[in-house]
Amino acid sequence: MKRAFVAVLTLLTVGMSSAASAGGTHAGTLTTAKAGAIDYTVYLPHGYSARKNAKVRYPVLYLLHGRGDTMQAWTSVKADLDKLIDDGTIAPVIAVLPDAPWSERGSWYVDSAYDGGSAVETMLTRDLVSHVDATYRTAAHRGARLVGGYSMGGYGALRYALAHQDLFANALVLSPAVYNPLPPADSSAREFGAFGQGGERFADDVYQRLNYPALLPTLDPDLPVRMFIAVGDDEWANPDPADAKHDLDYEAATLYNNVRRSGAVAAQFRVLDGGHDWGVWRPAFVAGLTELSPTLSATPPTGIPGPLRGTPGTDWAGGVTSGGVLAYAASGSVDGQPYAGGLDAVVQAPQWTREFGTPANDRLYGAVATSDGGVIVAGYTRGDLDGKHPGSPADDAFVARFTATGERAWLTQLGDAAKADRFYGLAAAPDGGAYVAGYTSGALAAPSAGDKDVVLARIRADGAVAWTRQLGGVGEDKAYAVAAGASGVYVAGVMSGGGFLAAFDVDGTQRWVKADGDIFGGVAVTTAGLVVATGAAGGDALTAAFTSGGTQRWRTVSGGRGVDAGAEVVALPGGAVAVVGFTGSTFGVPAGGTDVFAVRLDGRGRQQSAAQFGTARNDGADDFGEENLYAVRSGDRLLVTGLTSGDVFLTEVTP
Repeated sequence: MKRAFVAVLTLLTVGMSSAASAGGTHAGTLTTAKAGAIDYTVYLPHGYSARKNAKVRYPVLYLLHGRGDTMQAWTSVKADLDKLIDDGTIAPVIAVLPDAPWSERGSWYVDSAYDGGSAVETMLTRDLVSHVDATYRTAAHRGARLVGGYSMGGYGALRYALAHQDLFANALVLSPAVYNPLPPADSSAREFGAFGQGGERFADDVYQRLNYPALLPTLDPDLPVRMFIAVGDDEWANPDPADAKHDLDYEAATLYNNVRRSGAVAAQFRVLDGGHDWGVWRPAFVAGLTELSPTLSATPPTGIPGPLRGTPGTDWAGGVTSGGVLAYAASGSVDGQPYAGGLDAVVQAPQWTREFGTPANDRLYGAVATSDGGVIVAGYTRGDLDGKHPGSPADDAFVARFTATGERAWLTQLGDAAKADRFYGLAAAPDGGAYVAGYTSGALAAPSAGDKDVVLARIRADGAVAWTRQLGGVGEDKAYAVAAGASGVYVAGVMSGGGFLAAFDVDGTQRWVKADGDIFGGVAVTTAGLVVATGAAGGDALTAAFTSGGTQRWRTVSGGRGVDAGAEVVALPGGAVAVVGFTGSTFGVPAGGTDVFAVRLDGRGRQQSAAQFGTARNDGADDFGEENLYAVRSGDRLLVTGLTSGDVFLTEVTP
């Protein structure tokens, strides 16, 4: 397959422009008031001019060359770009390679205030982008644009991504010539007037005002940027020890460790074998474009609608009921409620909010509605929630019930007196009580079999513990979910290093245990009576269905190149289920980081629909890949709540 590079030569005629087509060279017009004529090269993918693609819109790469080079330098990656598209690694894209002759080719892509300087940044980010969108069939939104560059162009790509979030959602920053706080004395950044003022070629305050440390505090987290930074391990080493920290490999690592702490940037960093040349930039271009391409889409991603819930600190989702009552853990006061310290448990209904806790951490891991309009929540506490456990040395599990008006009806705290106990799963019982599941590190219902054992407990409608069961092996065993139906009670989690699903009678008698995958994090009983569990196997989302007798009916694996895991199963009419989880792959249009996915599976496990939503940061899971995600059916919609950048979201999804 062939693709065309179309070289747009010096643009001469004001007010005229040439039509875009594949193949050949075209003279066009782009004369700017502040920077004069612009030259650029444009890459058009194979099929761009085909009649069948006449309405197709394409993402755009803007690739900036290094100091002293020309726009032709980037043509060295044409074969790589061809192959990435041929292989289906990335979707077809347009690439624009502007020439930057200003300041004798040392413009650093900024608006220069030096005598005779040019407004390069304004021209490229406004005039050129507008021209390209008007001339070619681009997808004219930030999510469909990537700005990339190497060396001086790496500085430009970094600055444009941070200073122009409205234009660029993706940045490819290769061996960037960035210096913090100032360039070393021998740096060419001081020579050409890019950072000058009047007759002075270089002014410290100008450089620092334009540099990335000044931009990071101004970033808008609602316009997130995904960034790929790469550098060679054989960059030139400055012989002056005082300037060693300005070696570009050192500066690139410093850059990464600064931007990754911004709530508006999701960054990746790679160190490659090589120096300051195309031996590094070509493979880094391929790796970076592969990493960023899932979010470089002509179709905008689906974000998370606000408002977010919680406090200015880090908060964690803890469940949602079919009536929209939200449960979470907050690191401060919510709606004026008293704050006890650490993480407090919060139950938030449309008409009321209740916050409770101890000076230590108190987490919620499930919420279910009761028939009288109330809510039951479960989780763990590090303190004395019920007034009966003073000086508790480890976590205790607890269950609490609130009335329809928000009054606490009861709270039950239980666990081994000296060991950690937690509830991670909660299901409603028909009498108004609940089933809870989690783990104990001690002897809650039986002698401990190992490091942690699975625990299942039945809580009556008045909060009393009817029975508890404990099972496990010598390793770390935990239950993450529980579901109840007419045929029994089902517990899912991890045991002996793999996923498990166990069945019990309603009196706690164990019937069977099945093992599959790496972990099961969610379970539900379908309207057809099947027991469906979801989790992960080998980095993909695994969902499996069993009869009440333990016979497997179907097994479905979903996912892609990234890490994917199912977190919740929700029963739908007709025996279907909705599976909600987190993904680093493509179920829809990726937003970046870890996104949330929701798929509908029919009664045989066949996928009927899929959706994906999120932000540039991790959603539905923390930075360590631990899920923090809950879903429940509410009418013909799903209510989904989870973690996003330290906040809690609540949104509706059509299954």
